[in-house]
This record gives sequence, structure tokens and C-alpha cells, in this order.
Amino acid sequence: MRLIILLGIFILVTGCLQQNNVVEIMGDGFHPKELAINNGETVIFVNKDTAPHWPASGMHPTHTDYPEPGGCIGSKFDACGGLNRGESFSFTFTQNGEWEYHDHLNSGLNGRIIVK
Repeated sequence: MRLIILLGIFILVTGCLQQNNVVEIMGDGFHPKELAINNGETVIFVNKDTAPHWPASGMHPTHTDYPEPGGCIGSKFDACGGLNRGESFSFTFTQNGEWEYHDHLNSGLNGRIIVK
């Protein structure tokens, strides 16, 4: 019985982890640089670098590529400030398409989320 319960917990946790899409931010950019997800899934951007990073919808400096208004500058897809090492920003994508994003603190770093 104990083994069955542990197996059930493992399956539940594994299923939850597979739905989480993580983009790590490092000094050389976003990893992975391109990520394909399904509509309604959440992407978690995690800063693994010692410098702060600010993920936001492209294009710099307007942040208006993702078509849902809100956020701090133009689009709801905006961390609204720099993330320090170990901090994260989560965003749930509800619009199908290919959405460019960048690091507002280093606009040369960019990536793409493809929502199906």
C-alpha cells in the first residue's frame, strides 16, 4: 500500500513538473532561446546570473509584441523590473502566435515563445 501511495505521488509531481516550462536567464542569454508551448501554459523565467535581468515582451523599448495590454510599459508580458539572482517571473500565455521577448536591461539578449 505504501509503495502505491509513493508511486501515485511520484506520478502527480512528475506531471506537474512537465507542465512547467522554465527559461533560465544567464549572462549569455536565455536558455532555451526558443520554447514551444500550448496555449494556457505558464513559462517561468529564472535568473541564474549574478547580474539582474528583466524579461519583457519585444520589441525594445516599447514591450508591445505580446498583444495583451497591461504590465508596466506596454504588454502584460513584462516582469516590470529587474530580477536578481534566484528570482523568477511567471507568465501564462493565452494568445497563440510567436512572441519575441528581450532583456530590458540588456536588449541584445532575446528569445521567442511559440504558443500553439
